Amino acid sequence: MRETLNQLDTDLFLWLNSHYAPWLDPIMVFATERNTWFPFYALLIGWLVYRYHKQAIWFILTLVAAVAISDQTASALLKPLTLRLRPCHVPALQKLIHPVLECGGQYGFASSHAANTFALATGVWLLTGQQYPWTKWLFLWAFVVSYSRIYVAAHYPLDVLAGAGIGVLAAALCVSGFHYLQARRKTSRTR
Repeated sequence: MRETLNQLDTDLFLWLNSHYAPWLDPIMVFATERNTWFPFYALLIGWLVYRYHKQAIWFILTLVAAVAISDQTASALLKPLTLRLRPCHVPALQKLIHPVLECGGQYGFASSHAANTFALATGVWLLTGQQYPWTKWLFLWAFVVSYSRIYVAAHYPLDVLAGAGIGVLAAALCVSGFHYLQARRKTSRTR
């Protein structure tokens, strides 16, 4: 079963990675670079502070916790536990892939990029989505960043899917914790 799943994942990776275009390479490199998104994060923090004032600090702490949990689950727990090589480190795939960047770390399961971007998108949406439905578009951003990891040959599709799932769960857990603590604080004030 594991062999079949691994082969399907490899076949899907090779198919997705083979659909590249020279004009798309710099766009995917831009999307995949972590430093690219620092201005976006600053704008997001500024928007949260502008819209939510004092409550923004709790939103930001919740989002930081979600990203930290998702990042550590993917990087510190799963990568050393599974020891699954990134596709760009697999010798048998070297002549079949389109690597756009240097390969990076040796192991790829699960994708930290996917975990972190989906944690942020899910957290923002759960915290603000009822008031600001446009925040659902953050999932498109998370998808593009996650797909860029397959495009640059750094991750298999299952790495990305697992990372996205970790991010969504981490955000749901942290936002639930935020709501629980907020409800307890309100209850203690009314006593």
